[in-house]
Amino acid sequence: MQKLISSFGLVAVLCTQTALAAINIPSNGSDGALVVAENTVIDLSLASTNRWDADNSARPGTGTYDADKWAVVFHYTSVSIEAGATVTFINHPSGAPVVWLVQSNVTINGTVCLDGEDGRIAPYLSKPGPGGSRGGAASFGAGAGYGDGFGVGGGGTAGANTTPSGGSYGSNGVGPRTGGQYGNASNMPLIGGSGGSGRHGHPDDGGGAGGGAILIACSSVLSIGGAVTANGGSHNYWASGGSGGAIRLVCETLSGAGDVLAQGGKNGNQGIGGNGRIRIERVTNTTNDDSFAVAPDPSVVELGDGDTPLIWLPTNGPTVQIVKIGGNDAPADPRAGFGAIGADVTLPQVTSTTVVIETRYVEAESAVTVRATPRSNGNYTEVPATGAPEVISENEPVLRWTVNVPVQDGYSAIQVKVVRP
Repeated sequence: MQKLISSFGLVAVLCTQTALAAINIPSNGSDGALVVAENTVIDLSLASTNRWDADNSARPGTGTYDADKWAVVFHYTSVSIEAGATVTFINHPSGAPVVWLVQSNVTINGTVCLDGEDGRIAPYLSKPGPGGSRGGAASFGAGAGYGDGFGVGGGGTAGANTTPSGGSYGSNGVGPRTGGQYGNASNMPLIGGSGGSGRHGHPDDGGGAGGGAILIACSSVLSIGGAVTANGGSHNYWASGGSGGAIRLVCETLSGAGDVLAQGGKNGNQGIGGNGRIRIERVTNTTNDDSFAVAPDPSVVELGDGDTPLIWLPTNGPTVQIVKIGGNDAPADPRAGFGAIGADVTLPQVTSTTVVIETRYVEAESAVTVRATPRSNGNYTEVPATGAPEVISENEPVLRWTVNVPVQDGYSAIQVKVVRP
């Protein structure tokens, strides 16, 4: 049967574009909107200690520190950094990096700065950006000599009156004794840069600190007309620069014509810090390619609309932790304080000590290396684990590795690096 439409009838037709679902960012918005119109310092030490996904509406804007994730997490509804305004940070006592989980748009026309501090005059150590590591000490006098940079990629020297080395991370620093590269292109887990070494013979020759680490994840548009920086600190005189840190950006649409920088610190042609790592994950890119500057070159991942990006390592992701030093239990959430805070572990006067490392979901064929970096008066040492690890559990698996590490009087930082096969 033919269907007739009378000549006086009007047929309305609405053509619609298929709606695109934003990516899924797990933000509860309990820290409210971050609006910055003038230079602002965010004090990470004010964060409450809780799970990363806890509701923070009772203390909005202060964030939550999750020791298991080792991150200070903010749940914003939106973020706006106005032109001419700079956001900087005071480190959490744990030294943890920063995570912004945002329900809607992020607009950065000013600057978000997680740069490491430039080298300092002895006896002070340069401070890193959140998630980074300190620079090495300058010589202060008899019994208080220079120190190497901190972090698993911290730069060192070959001895008194030798050229210092810049910190390493995504690339090696410049110098004869760099700490070597670490981390991965995904920036998971999130960790910052390493410090450059100080130099013997002058109290001004402190090394620059490592750049910090930040994850900015928003469900809609991330617009950068200003800058996000996690550069390493530069060095004074003949010391060395810290390495750049880590920046990870996750969004539906990336736009703007600004700068995203995680470069090594420098001051002259020696002791230059290595570059950090930058990761960009987005569905759509509308940046001005002629003026949107990213350095070093980023790792880029194309997301699908409606995706749920991985914010944290999965439950079966690899982890590593120092569990004992010299027979003493190491704290699950170490603070690595020098001086006023007190040591995480105190040892009698010894020349070496055993360090026990526990790994999960790490292969027994992995290379496990322990690094001890003195506060001053000496060079860092790196000792690899040898022999088969002890199997604690075959299900995950859980393995324990024991390494005998040289130590000296005074404070030292103990860190471990795992390279999987």
